[in-house]
Amino acid sequence: MRKIFARLTLSLSLILSFATAQAETPKPAYPDYPSETPEKFIAPAGSFDYVRRIEAIPMRDGVKLNTVILVPKTASGALVQHAPILLTRTPYSAGDLTSHSDSAHVASILEGYDNATDVIVEGGYIRVVQDVRGKYDSEGDYVMNRPLHGALNPTPVDDSTDAWDTIDWLSKNIPESNGRVGIIGISYDGYLPLMALVNPHPALKVAVPMNPMVDGWRGDDWFHNGAFRQVNLPYILEQVATRKSDVKWFASDFDDYDMFMRAGSAGELARQRGLGQIGFWNKLVAHPDYDSFWSEQAVDKILARQALSVPTMLVHSLWDAEDIYGDIAVYKAIKPKDIHNDKVFLVIGPWNHGGGIGDGSHLGAIRFGSDTGLHFRQEFLRPFLDHYLKDDAPPLNISAVNAFETGTNKWRNLNAWPSGCASGCPVKPAQLHLLAEQKASFKPSATEGFGEYVSDPAKPVPYRTRPIPQCCYDESKGQTWPRWLADDQREASGRTDVLSFTTDVLSVPLKISGEPTANIIASTSGTDSDWVVKVIDLYPDEVASQPALGGYQLMISSDIFRGRYREGFEKSRPITANQALAYRFALPTANHVFLPGHRIMVQIQSSWFPLYDRNPQTFVPNIFWARPEAYKKATQRIYYGVKQDSFVELPVVEVFE
Repeated sequence: MRKIFARLTLSLSLILSFATAQAETPKPAYPDYPSETPEKFIAPAGSFDYVRRIEAIPMRDGVKLNTVILVPKTASGALVQHAPILLTRTPYSAGDLTSHSDSAHVASILEGYDNATDVIVEGGYIRVVQDVRGKYDSEGDYVMNRPLHGALNPTPVDDSTDAWDTIDWLSKNIPESNGRVGIIGISYDGYLPLMALVNPHPALKVAVPMNPMVDGWRGDDWFHNGAFRQVNLPYILEQVATRKSDVKWFASDFDDYDMFMRAGSAGELARQRGLGQIGFWNKLVAHPDYDSFWSEQAVDKILARQALSVPTMLVHSLWDAEDIYGDIAVYKAIKPKDIHNDKVFLVIGPWNHGGGIGDGSHLGAIRFGSDTGLHFRQEFLRPFLDHYLKDDAPPLNISAVNAFETGTNKWRNLNAWPSGCASGCPVKPAQLHLLAEQKASFKPSATEGFGEYVSDPAKPVPYRTRPIPQCCYDESKGQTWPRWLADDQREASGRTDVLSFTTDVLSVPLKISGEPTANIIASTSGTDSDWVVKVIDLYPDEVASQPALGGYQLMISSDIFRGRYREGFEKSRPITANQALAYRFALPTANHVFLPGHRIMVQIQSSWFPLYDRNPQTFVPNIFWARPEAYKKATQRIYYGVKQDSFVELPVVEVFE
């Protein structure tokens, strides 16, 4: 034992001696060899046609918001003087929105999302883009569509106060400006101009909300009439999980249909992807009904209580797959206050979401005969901005409403919406009745009966032809989401779980302007059900000028209604099984002429997947957490006849120019 101990002691001594020798070994000396990268690189920008400034603008609570300011130069190279400011506030990175390319030219760096580049550049505007609080390079905490100070927001700051503080700073601290500010934006960026109208700053002279988020439950991003738009799960994850939106939704299936089916419920898929860590998701799941959480945030209701002082141009897209509800809802809310018809303007174009700033000559296979986006920007948007923002104030010579009429492919200049023509052609509701043998007519049925189909949650109706690529905008990856509302619907019309009712061939044109309304008498063998109603323009069997449109079924207006809200949106209730009940709900606004030779079709189905989560067709308290055993087949009946008359009320223009 002593020998072993002695050996260990010797070994330890040797180890310590070696360590000491190593510690005493001098570090090698290298020659001076400095980094080739300077501590700060200053890029020469003398040849640029703009000056870029980055400011951290302080809000009233001390939080600083990152703001990119682009001041254009004149042809001589001097900075512009007395130029108006065009502001966009965004959660999508002010840096990215002002750096679409690496260029010395302001037009090139702005060409892309949420920049009406030709209007900005040709108009000589000072372009300002700001990160909202909590996103990208701005300080503070991020809250999705941050509610106004009040019951839902105990802090003294919101998007209204942040807009006020930003405009106050901009109007006083950009020496090249004339102190006048306009605010513009699309989608979420379109919601923010609406919030700027709440207690607006005196320097705010004009607002242009384009396709804005307004009511997330009634008909914009999160729900439509109670049905959850589950394709937005990737957006929620990427938007809220991190400040810089650098966590990405991972692909697991080539076809989104398969991904959502395998998960079961939307809540289960969200759980699998970690959304339970995200505050907004937990709020959304906790409020499946239209309670105060949603109604108190509805921007149309908020603005209905505000004074009307800032000229506002609302921009609506007829095939907006994301926010097709909001701008028309705001128009209804604030237009009655416009007693002189000079404060509230509306533009309706044949576009997808945000399509007004791009090429508006077509949407998928549907052609419009001209670049309607360019027409909007040059004939409506720029004159509107110039009139209210420039020192020389050119006269404004545009109508209160400018609506593109699809079918005839003509712009209509109107005094109000809805209206058939500039001289006030009347719009009157006409009932398109659903009849036996899947016919439709403006004359009611003389016999009683019903059409029937089986809705199977195990085989829901796809919202577009499969395979369905992951949403959203990267066409190089096959993502054609922006134009799906203009997809051909004949695939659905051939399914046994979709009813199609069709008129005879039209001999004269028929124009609709406004919101169609679904009035269906329906029963289900289950205790809950969804009802999808589509108004479709059925093209002639052959179209000589464009053969691919032969027999095309173009959706003109369509939406979904979750049956549990038949008695009111505030609280869900089970449906009485096998009882014929009335369902009435508005469809999105339209401005369309069904041409001679065409027919009008109405399609009805009970799923629209995976755009919306599946209704289990068995009443459960919260569909987000529906168990697999709750999903059951149901027999659906659509009734017709004098006593149980199902119809779609169309806003028909009796005489039009």
